Amino acid sequence: MNRRTFLGGLAALGPLNLPAANTMPIVDTHIHLFDTRRPQGVPWPPKDSKELYRPALPERYRELAVPHGITAAIEVEASPWVEDNQWVLDIAAKDKIIVGTVGNLEPDKPDYRKQLERFHRNPLFLGIRYGNLWDRDIHGKLGNSEFVAGLKELAEAGLVLDTANPTPQLMDDMVRVSDLVPSLRIILDHVPQIEPPKALHELAKRPHVYVKVSGVLRRVDGRVPQDLAFYKPRLDQVFEIFGEDRVLYGSDWPNSDQWGPYSLVFRIVHEYFTAKGPEIASKYFWKNSMAAYHWKERS
Repeated sequence: MNRRTFLGGLAALGPLNLPAANTMPIVDTHIHLFDTRRPQGVPWPPKDSKELYRPALPERYRELAVPHGITAAIEVEASPWVEDNQWVLDIAAKDKIIVGTVGNLEPDKPDYRKQLERFHRNPLFLGIRYGNLWDRDIHGKLGNSEFVAGLKELAEAGLVLDTANPTPQLMDDMVRVSDLVPSLRIILDHVPQIEPPKALHELAKRPHVYVKVSGVLRRVDGRVPQDLAFYKPRLDQVFEIFGEDRVLYGSDWPNSDQWGPYSLVFRIVHEYFTAKGPEIASKYFWKNSMAAYHWKERS
């Protein structure tokens, strides 16, 4: 896809009431999809979550995101149930705003190869997420030859490994993953949530590692600051470490609703990156996502 083609897709969405300067396409690389009305329920979010426990589907996302110029989104797993990989693919097939999904498979399971081949037949399947979620611990798996072999199969298939939630230990583990499988594209989710650990500098030396400038909002003394000035020092740290070619936009919707509306999530990073000029903003908001995920335009 080139800029002209993608902007044509933006125009096809109709008038968005955007500022005149906002003419670049925007890809949100981190949203979650689930339907709390399903008979089998959902493993996340919990029923007692007032902010989150309601259906999160493409049509609801469109209403929130398209007015800000978002033209495409990548779904990231919100369930450890294998068949929910297929559920997301079926939902995504019905709405072209979804250009890919990062699924959930365990690389050391006996049926991993079979399931990876199954889901990879769908071009919307871009990779898996594995880290410290769902009571899993990648640190304890890296000495397991079957697990490492599964990561190598992921790399050979041209797929990615997303990982969350960020901790210094997880960053250390990602250095090891990169050493064990140098060709694997690794995407670090929600990096601004923590003070950058030493390992982040090491990861920045590895060209196949990308960071999501997502999960930016924080609660301090019971309130969520709404000015860029509060978040800028942490954003500066991440940008200085990884540079303009390996940072990605992600909203973390609807999980982000716990800290603020989509408009606030978007405004903070939009102000930060547009201040760096149109070329850097374009890299952050869409060009880098193509390099990281190898997603394809939907016809």
